[in-house]
Amino acid sequence: MATHTTRMLIVGSGPAGLTAAIYGARAGMQPIVVQGLQPGGQLTITTDVENYPGFRDVIQGPWLMQEMQAQAEHVGTRMIWDTIVDLDLSGPPFRAFGDSGDVYEGETLVIATGAQARWLGVPGEQELGGKGVSACATCDGFFYRGKKVVVIGGGNTAVEEALYLTNHSPDVTVIHRRDSFRAEKILQDRLFAHPAVKVAWNKVVNRFVGDPAAGGLTAVEVVDTLTGETSLIETDGAFVAIGHAPATALFQGKLELDGSGYIVVTPGTPKTSIPGVFACGDVMDHTYRQAVTAAGTGCMAALDAERFVAEREFALGRETAVPA
Repeated sequence: MATHTTRMLIVGSGPAGLTAAIYGARAGMQPIVVQGLQPGGQLTITTDVENYPGFRDVIQGPWLMQEMQAQAEHVGTRMIWDTIVDLDLSGPPFRAFGDSGDVYEGETLVIATGAQARWLGVPGEQELGGKGVSACATCDGFFYRGKKVVVIGGGNTAVEEALYLTNHSPDVTVIHRRDSFRAEKILQDRLFAHPAVKVAWNKVVNRFVGDPAAGGLTAVEVVDTLTGETSLIETDGAFVAIGHAPATALFQGKLELDGSGYIVVTPGTPKTSIPGVFACGDVMDHTYRQAVTAAGTGCMAALDAERFVAEREFALGRETAVPA
């Protein structure tokens, strides 16, 4: 067992955590990034990325995360492969306890543990992921320009995804297990008024149909919840929109969370309910959930962490100064 100390401890290694590390390292904070179970975050399971600024051609998600990590290490970040299993937020210093038995201490703590899309867990979903099955219309909708797509869900996320997809697709079908949506009425009104959208009511997805090696998704098999009848809906793309789950189980009872489990921050900042503890990326963002917005809040977290340390050191220096 070992104890690792730093001025900036970062938990999570997606775009938010690595951007915080880049800014923190350049500010002399000597950050440590504890990478967690999925180093690189959700982008490591994303194939084509076409909306990250600075690249005219399509890039690969894993490659982008490798480059971010290399940049963070180049400017002085220390990357550690471990999983945090407990925290002591009574600091500073704040302490994180790794599955390895190691202890990590930081004058500031940046939480960038992200969120995971909720999936259906039906056959074909995993095999056709990135080959017709997606959980992010904003990320992947462009690839279905002029093609037929379906959206699965009935809440705000599903309706918003369907409306977004009408920018690219002339044929959008929303598949919902009930006979009414849970989405806000104004969103429903916009959806029902759009000529490119139709709804398959009382249907649940039984499996995704297609060959990952030959063209990808071709159809979605659905079951009628009233009759039990099985049918196929032919489609080029399917977007699972049943919500996201922020990775915040570790922080329950330690930080203020909202009703959906996201970390509550002061509006417009990454500041949590504990001074010196900052949250960035999808763990605090249930609206945008994009790599570029995650990176932006990672920058904000690092800048605020640097200010916190500087102000604290100044205050401690004044307290310990010997009067002239």
